[in-house]
Amino acid sequence: MTPRVREILSWYGADNVGTLTNLARLLNHGRLAGTGKLVILPVDQGFEHGPARSFAPNPPGYAPHYHFGLAVDGGCNGFAAPLGLLEAGAREFAGEIPLILKLNNNDVLRAEKDPDQAVTASTHDALRLGCSAIGFTIYPGSANELWMYRQLRACAEEAKRNGLAVIIWAYPRGSGLSKQGETAIDVIGYAVQIAAQLGAHIIKVKLPTEHVEQDAARAVYEEHHIPVATLTERIRHVTDCAFAGRRIVIFSGGEMVADDDRLLDEIRAVHSGGGFGSMIGRNIFQRQREDALRMLAAITGIYASGAA
Repeated sequence: MTPRVREILSWYGADNVGTLTNLARLLNHGRLAGTGKLVILPVDQGFEHGPARSFAPNPPGYAPHYHFGLAVDGGCNGFAAPLGLLEAGAREFAGEIPLILKLNNNDVLRAEKDPDQAVTASTHDALRLGCSAIGFTIYPGSANELWMYRQLRACAEEAKRNGLAVIIWAYPRGSGLSKQGETAIDVIGYAVQIAAQLGAHIIKVKLPTEHVEQDAARAVYEEHHIPVATLTERIRHVTDCAFAGRRIVIFSGGEMVADDDRLLDEIRAVHSGGGFGSMIGRNIFQRQREDALRMLAAITGIYASGAA
């Protein structure tokens, strides 16, 4: 147990020993073990976006075991997926990597002005599969946000009671926001605060832009000269929004980026801004395996550099 991991665990003083142990499992696994940084491979896109959109760019990805092996061989801290995908490989890869069960999901078969998510698995499923954590998506800005917050409260309470960590995908979207506002710096910071207040141990958000969505927030950003011009500055501000950096904030990899230099520059900005790492899916599994492993090595190398 490194001093950095001990420090991070000390931020979660209300949690039981089981939950702290599972957080430690995530923080002490893979190439970044002990650094306080995380790279997690999420493969919920087959449910969220459809199989062809997700896996046709690299057809071996249609097979669940492919993703387990990629996460293991790539030195990831953990592997996150919905129920069916985890059930398809949890036995074969038992004990090889910490697992995260995504408890709720949505599809794109209908247009939604105010998106919602259905609870598609349970804490009992997570325990049965030997998971270290549950994952749960909320959509701040959707007309359905309060319903999702209530669902999350119940799921998080049960998860913590049973010693599991809670990871929240905090994705602002819905009729309360413009499309540009979904990644606005004030909105992403607000989403992080909401997730922290809802009891998240780890919070996943998208990379924030310089845009400020809310007029009331814009006045504060201008009055107090909050620096948000660069991605590094925005990462630092978003991390501050999570209890002054005392909750783990990791960032989405987003859609496939063909420019490797651009992708790695984003990772460098997350690292230099004090972010805790990345939950990066399509930019890994949509590449051929050798290229995916090289990219994971480059990403973990950046996060390992200068780590405590």
